[in-house]
Amino acid sequence: MAVEEVQNGVQGVEAAAGAVAGESLGSKRYPVAPGCQLNVRSGPGTNYRLVKVLPLGARVPINCQKPGESVSGPYGTTNIWDNIANGQFVSDAYVQTGSDGYVTIRCS
Repeated sequence: MAVEEVQNGVQGVEAAAGAVAGESLGSKRYPVAPGCQLNVRSGPGTNYRLVKVLPLGARVPINCQKPGESVSGPYGTTNIWDNIANGQFVSDAYVQTGSDGYVTIRCS
């Protein structure tokens, strides 16, 4: 019995380490504000072309962030825009990052 407990404990530690390693590789996804179908733009502002609309309950990766047009949303007013894919940006005012500032690298 004691051996099983130790083996299970080691597996749990390995699984946790894998989860942390996965997040460091950019796999972390952030929830979009509840009740929001979020517009995805081709650049960091509402004047950029609408690429698509995210469905309710969407979660997004943040590859990098850059300053752009200031937008007010459920999580405050900010000029930070999150790059969620190549040529796709959403306002950070609609993404629950847990921070009022940058949470990853700036886009080049």
